[in-house]
Amino acid sequence: MTLIPVVFAVVVLTSDAWVYWDARTQREAGYPVRAAVGQLRLETPEAWFLSVLVLWVVFFPFYLTATNRNPFVRGA
Repeated sequence: MTLIPVVFAVVVLTSDAWVYWDARTQREAGYPVRAAVGQLRLETPEAWFLSVLVLWVVFFPFYLTATNRNPFVRGA
């Protein structure tokens, strides 16, 4: 039972590191990942990293959608 939070933490930290690496790679290739919701603008790898770290359940799927990788969005 105590293993579940550890596994979840590993998943969150691993996916967060991947988001940062992928956003940085996209920016270096000339295709920065940009998204906005109202006044909130996510334009840098650091912004994506912090967003996913703080609120993973919202921003990880949002990153996948912004990069057209979300398997639950039609046309992705």
